[in-house]
Amino acid sequence: MSVVRLSNAEIFQGNHLVLSRVNLEIGKGEFVYLIGKTGSGKSSLLKLLYGDLSLTQGEGSVAGFSLPQLSTSQVPYLRRKLGIVFQDFQLLTDRSVNANLLFVLQATGWSDKAKMQSRIQDVLEKVGLGTKGFKMPHELSGGEQQRVVIARAMLNDPELILADEPTGNLDPETSEGIMRLLFDISRTGTAVMMATHNYLLIEKFPSRILKCEQGIVLDSSVSEPA
Repeated sequence: MSVVRLSNAEIFQGNHLVLSRVNLEIGKGEFVYLIGKTGSGKSSLLKLLYGDLSLTQGEGSVAGFSLPQLSTSQVPYLRRKLGIVFQDFQLLTDRSVNANLLFVLQATGWSDKAKMQSRIQDVLEKVGLGTKGFKMPHELSGGEQQRVVIARAMLNDPELILADEPTGNLDPETSEGIMRLLFDISRTGTAVMMATHNYLLIEKFPSRILKCEQGIVLDSSVSEPA
């Protein structure tokens, strides 16, 4: 079963056609890179997948939600099935790591305190920060903060993680650690789509590549434009 499926999708920003005839499928546990020059449509594709842009022409689904039929009220429910990781960490600076994660669980409908604490500890251990929950974000390194963001993305056991330049502000060694973590997550069954400009990382951690170029999406897994 596909986590993402787009068929002849036309992706618009306002009235401007950004990407045309987009056909792609991403399966459970698949790791996919998204590359392309600034302005090539990467961000528009990501926004479509997490419900920030509407699909008005073509067909598509993400995590079981039909994109053409996606209403504004359904977007929060779609996003509960997604994990979103940005280059800038967007952590709440006035509270601890545990409190950052607790805030997300409460916002997405969790209420059992014991289950919430257990889930927080579980995701922190998965990202290698099992003893850092009491720390404030400013007490962590950049790499550790990004691991917290990935832990946050994993809280609701997403079907897909969308990572937009997750290593953009990190040094090479730390970036490799984040890459290993994302690949480990994909091996557990969560699909990962990662937008990046870092071709050295792609060489070191090869996987399928989607390239936005001249208004279309080229897929390294097929011989023709997607």
